[in-house]
Amino acid sequence: MMSEQGRILSLLLSGQFVCQVSDEEGWRFLKSRDNAAKLEPHLNVLNRTLASTAEGDVFFAAYLTLGDDERKVLTLQFQETASSLVPLVEWLLLVQQASESDMPVTMGNALRLNELQSVIEDTPAYAEQLEKISRYRIFNSTSMNLDGQLKQVFKRLTDMGYLIKPNSEKQIYLVTGKVEHLYEMIKFIDETESLSLSAQAEAAVQQGSLL
Repeated sequence: MMSEQGRILSLLLSGQFVCQVSDEEGWRFLKSRDNAAKLEPHLNVLNRTLASTAEGDVFFAAYLTLGDDERKVLTLQFQETASSLVPLVEWLLLVQQASESDMPVTMGNALRLNELQSVIEDTPAYAEQLEKISRYRIFNSTSMNLDGQLKQVFKRLTDMGYLIKPNSEKQIYLVTGKVEHLYEMIKFIDETESLSLSAQAEAAVQQGSLL
């Protein structure tokens, strides 16, 4: 049976983000400096180090040193994420508007699919926006009805790690810490908007902690 240390190491090396929402036990383990220190040598062997975002509440594995191969991987990851920003941001804004909230969607927020669907169905502008969002390549919905479009978007966001569904019997989703990493990416791109995408990717790679 795999130890808790081994389980978390495996999660980090697979590219997962560990936060209180997605994995509370793992998050508590990594919040301990002693535990984090024990993991570090194992990560270092594979040229990784423990990194965090959202003021230390979301953990992930970053490269320890950057060679040509690591730069290529990170540049590709950055460009893929950047190309998905528009649909992700449009979805975040739609949820915020439909929830009539002054605050953006953040880690720990509970999204009730049925309630969100009712609001969108009653507001033609929201329904039109959802249809547009669902057609983006990262969501790839082929459904002609709102119910199918919304469920496909939520499914893909869950697959991508932005949402989790704690109870399979209920249509309630929780926002994970991965969204905080997305916000940092958006902030970084906004601050470097004068640069081309390739230049932004290189700057992000040099910053390191962003990736």
